[in-house]
Amino acid sequence: MEPVAAEEKVQSDHGGQDYTEDGTVDLHGRPVLRSSTGKWKACYFLVGYEVFERMAFYGIAANLVIYLRHKLHEGTVESSNHVTNWVGTVWMLPILGAYVADARLGRYWTFIIASGIYLMGMTLLTMAVSVPGLKPPSCGGNVKASAVQKGVYYTALYIIAVGTGGTKPNISTIGADQFDEFEPKEKKSKLSFFNWWMFSIFFGTLFSNTFLVYIQDNVNWSIGYAIPTVGLAISIAVFLTGTPFYRHRLPAGSPFTKMAQVFVAALRKRNTTVPNDSTELHELRLDEYSRAGNFPVHHTTPLRLRDRSMDGCSFLDKAAVKDKSSSPWMVCPVTQVEETKQMIQLLPIFTATIVPSIVIAQIHTLFIQQGTTLDRKVGPNFSIPPACLTVFVTLSMLISLAAYDRILVPAARRYTGNPRGISILQRMGIGLFLQTITVAVASLAETRRLNVIAQHNITGKQDTVPLTIFVLLPQFVLMGIADAFVEVARIEFFYDQAPQGMKSLGTSYFTTGLGIGYFMSSVFLRTVAGVSSRHARRGWILDNLNLSHLDYYYALLVILSVVNLLYFLLVSKLYVYNAAIRSNKKEEEVDDDDDASEEESLQCK
Repeated sequence: MEPVAAEEKVQSDHGGQDYTEDGTVDLHGRPVLRSSTGKWKACYFLVGYEVFERMAFYGIAANLVIYLRHKLHEGTVESSNHVTNWVGTVWMLPILGAYVADARLGRYWTFIIASGIYLMGMTLLTMAVSVPGLKPPSCGGNVKASAVQKGVYYTALYIIAVGTGGTKPNISTIGADQFDEFEPKEKKSKLSFFNWWMFSIFFGTLFSNTFLVYIQDNVNWSIGYAIPTVGLAISIAVFLTGTPFYRHRLPAGSPFTKMAQVFVAALRKRNTTVPNDSTELHELRLDEYSRAGNFPVHHTTPLRLRDRSMDGCSFLDKAAVKDKSSSPWMVCPVTQVEETKQMIQLLPIFTATIVPSIVIAQIHTLFIQQGTTLDRKVGPNFSIPPACLTVFVTLSMLISLAAYDRILVPAARRYTGNPRGISILQRMGIGLFLQTITVAVASLAETRRLNVIAQHNITGKQDTVPLTIFVLLPQFVLMGIADAFVEVARIEFFYDQAPQGMKSLGTSYFTTGLGIGYFMSSVFLRTVAGVSSRHARRGWILDNLNLSHLDYYYALLVILSVVNLLYFLLVSKLYVYNAAIRSNKKEEEVDDDDDASEEESLQCK
């Protein structure tokens, strides 16, 4: 009765309005009212930010390989690898941004500081293509950009990478924080958040892949870079405007530190026996979790065959064995141990997302470079920039997202009873299959291009192949459809399945998988180019694409994608959703038939 009375008193002191129950606060650390903060009221500003920020980012990234080839005069492999190495860095640095947010500054202030760095990099990059002494020379025989010109350009690019490292892991998490998990209506609203979040991303990308790419190719690179720089400034202003409506989470310590404490404590007590009764393990009081809007995670044991994926983590239970020392490096609460085990359990799925990232890396590298060799005329007076083909990735993804959210999900929900329609991993698996088909189609399109080259005896590096650039259209469209499944599923899976105290780290799993994939694309491309040119043979990937064999390269990617898809099917079959791990004792004691039925239900969540 006392807690109820206390709650009624709090409500009466504030006009009967409820505060959020998930531990969120305002910018000054004070509790926030549910009625005046968060929800879509706050997310409108976040979605607005993302539209302009994606316009800025892809205003640089979409046409980067063209700038490197035709302005910095780099070769096929060199330019492609510089793109993938930079994008890989962009996606890897969110690990650092998540650490700073969780351990030091909080998501909001980390985001603000990183945005300033981001804007500084964009400004320097605009200067690098505008100031006469920094611009590379015009094309000509054996013309090369100077070391200073390349140095300034790449310095600006990597300053941008540092800035995005602080914005990427925090902006989507800030958005998800605007919905209170303890309020059913808000929890339901969050189910569509990631779909519309991705929709906003690719709406901004649409502008970059059409208008900005055209400006850069046909008008002026200075203007083409100045516009996204201004767009980034606008996006930051939009974000700041929504500050009064945002809900915030106080820094609760880095998940990296928490995980390290579990490993160190377990190693120090490696000879300790874990008691059979989990109540004898160290755990904090319930109110210590509830004050932060969290909940304890019960100790788990592998009850079913599919739970055996957690067997390798049972050693970590030693960290929760009570000890005379109170040091967090000697004894950890059960919840902290279980959260660490949950993050480890995500690793097999994480590894299955690396190959899809290698495939995605081809969009802004080899796919575009293929287009530079083809007939780009549309009518008598207009030539389509090669990078504009990426707009079809954006359009097909936008259409697929809308169709998925409005048609497929309601239809599937009637049969599965799942609010999402199908499970997250099922959605990811469909995307991986579609990606495999996409690369196979790309290989066939390249085979057709090479056949036309052979028919017309084309050998020159600058010669145009008499084949329309739209022969590449199917691979771009299919990639967009695949992304609507696999990319949304990836970010939703790692956020949803990460424990409450490690949401930023869960988001970093998504970005890190992309980063590793882009770096692996560089390694894969350079390795194939080197191996295929051994023993005086003409390699598959040359600076002259009219003498190359990208069809063989894409065929290798098909094989790699098939192997990865089989691996994904295996690890997803063994994966147990964290919702099952949080089941109580009563649920653990049901018979085998009920367990199987419950598992199928949880797989749909």
